[in-house]
Amino acid sequence: MNAKREYWIAPSILAADLARLGEEVRRALAAGADIVHFDVMDNHYVPNLTFGPPLCAALRKHGVTAPLDVHLMVKPVDRIIPDFAEAGASYISFHPEASEHIDRSLRLIRDSGCRAGLVFNPATPLDVLRHEIEQVDLVLLMSVNPGFGGQKFIPATYEKLREARKLIDDSGRDIRLEVDGGVGVDNIAEAARAGADTFVAGSAIFGAAQKSDPNDYDSVIAAMRGQLARA
Repeated sequence: MNAKREYWIAPSILAADLARLGEEVRRALAAGADIVHFDVMDNHYVPNLTFGPPLCAALRKHGVTAPLDVHLMVKPVDRIIPDFAEAGASYISFHPEASEHIDRSLRLIRDSGCRAGLVFNPATPLDVLRHEIEQVDLVLLMSVNPGFGGQKFIPATYEKLREARKLIDDSGRDIRLEVDGGVGVDNIAEAARAGADTFVAGSAIFGAAQKSDPNDYDSVIAAMRGQLARA
């Protein structure tokens, strides 16, 4: 069944060189990445502060046409959803803990013209997904605790991916299953075998390239594709 799924690689700009972000994103996409991941943090829901809608809009103005995958680690979520939609987001996902009315937030995303996602922290069960799967276009499982890049993958995520994959398959809906945190060449195939089809990688892509050749994302993404081909 895995072979029939289209795998997407999603570089996270959290690990990019922000001084030349547009250039980095364009080169990552040219190297074979599929979708650009935004880790939006508010120093409230998570202990860090990152990007707002203007950066999303800036990439669109820079000529980036690939889907923009906005992961909201903010609380509350409803106020900022329309801003990211207007700024050019394609997917907007949020944590159930950050919304007082989860169904309303999902509908707000879709009514704003974007695809809606739910994000589950390592210790958050998938119960909400069972009730809201008809409103969901993307499920994102955190394989680290949210807030910082460069963390190690939590192995228990593999079983949770299998659980989420079964829920998605049983629903009969076209829903992406994304994994975020500590994903790299060494474990991307195992995540795919567990059911993931979309892989967020920040340090593994931008960080690795910056340590070797700041302009070469081809080798890293090619290695990931090679592992996925064997999944």
